[in-house]
Amino acid sequence: MSEDGLDDRLRSAVQAGDAKSVRDLLDRGANPDTVDANGLPVLCAAVAAYDEPVAEALVEGGADPDQVLSDGTTPLWRAVDGGSPAIFSAVLGEEPRLRLSESARERLLVLARGWCETGAAEELRRRAGVPNQARTVRVQDGEYDWVDQVSVGGLVVRAGHAAVLTSLEWAFRVLTPVDELIARAVEQPDDEHVCWSTVRWILAERRSFETWSAVVAHRHHPDRAHRRFVLAYLRARGLFDSSPYYAKKENELLATWAAEETDSEVLAKVLDIFTEQEHPDQEALGLRYAGHPDPRVRREVPYALSGAGGVRTPAARAALITLMSDPDAGVRFMACTVGMPEADLLPEITRALLLLASGPATDMRGGVAAALAGSPDRSPAIADALVALLDDDDQIVRLEAAYGLVLRDDPRIAEAIERVGPLGDGFEHDHRADALWRWRWQKEKAAGE
Repeated sequence: MSEDGLDDRLRSAVQAGDAKSVRDLLDRGANPDTVDANGLPVLCAAVAAYDEPVAEALVEGGADPDQVLSDGTTPLWRAVDGGSPAIFSAVLGEEPRLRLSESARERLLVLARGWCETGAAEELRRRAGVPNQARTVRVQDGEYDWVDQVSVGGLVVRAGHAAVLTSLEWAFRVLTPVDELIARAVEQPDDEHVCWSTVRWILAERRSFETWSAVVAHRHHPDRAHRRFVLAYLRARGLFDSSPYYAKKENELLATWAAEETDSEVLAKVLDIFTEQEHPDQEALGLRYAGHPDPRVRREVPYALSGAGGVRTPAARAALITLMSDPDAGVRFMACTVGMPEADLLPEITRALLLLASGPATDMRGGVAAALAGSPDRSPAIADALVALLDDDDQIVRLEAAYGLVLRDDPRIAEAIERVGPLGDGFEHDHRADALWRWRWQKEKAAGE
């Protein structure tokens, strides 16, 4: 096919949002800077459509994000202007600090700062020249995060400019003060908001002790959003740096924090992270909070009662047994999960799990089914509970139940497999699905001999 033919097909693929075809056409020689009917590079069309996969495919295939257009902008400038962190990241390209001149870098920073200072709705009103009320909807941006999309007078923008600015600064190695970055994040105190997420990851990548100290100082902030951000930062940071020095300091910090925090939501999150590592004060904190009035806190207590080296004191064991009959279903389930390895706790655990399996907490059925399936208890009561779970609307619950019956070589396995139903994509390497398949294969093989 001629180059013109490939370019025509590339235009169509970009317009259709077909990233796979875009990559294929670029691999076959299509021009990544092909222009559309408006005379703009197709990369600009992907940016305007907030089509991250297509924009990423074009840039990776050689499209120039710095190509100066007739209006003086560039595709990268338009990505910054559009306010989508996902699109911006797709278009940024390699080594922007070295690739772009100082004046070009400053121009992009000024653009992003302007949006942050003015606000998305007000800037759109200014550009549209109308006083219209802004229409705002929440949209997904990237694989995990969300952002507000704002419309005024036919103009549309995503209000993620604070996240874009934060990423730009880091790309250009502008070390914005930590307090300023956290202030940006907590304007939308949601773990899945684009700005919270971006600030969290970038601060985690800034691995100096000065950055760490400045972030964790916010654990004393009166606004719990700041304290929640510190916890989100510590969890993210653990993915980047596993040095014993920081692990020890963070463990000590969390121990002190857990003893002082008064907000139940924050305290539960502190305990969640704190109990991932052993600490001498862990059991004492677990016993202290075993009777806490907030179930979110009590749900974290069983992990604190695991004891040094997995050996529980009599007090910790008694507290764990008490939690197995807690009024909150989530607390009971966590206590059962933590206590499962101890054979002498199995009778209490079995009783609690059987009550959970038939109780009203349907959102926990998957975990309960898995716990019953993997339980070393081979009593008929467990098998009957697994059979009852085959009536659940959730296929994963039914799969767990059938798997548990296979492990027990229960005579009702064939019926259980039928009630699980056909498994779609994604189960090729699932150990439960594999166990069901092997059981069926062995039965068919035996029947044919």
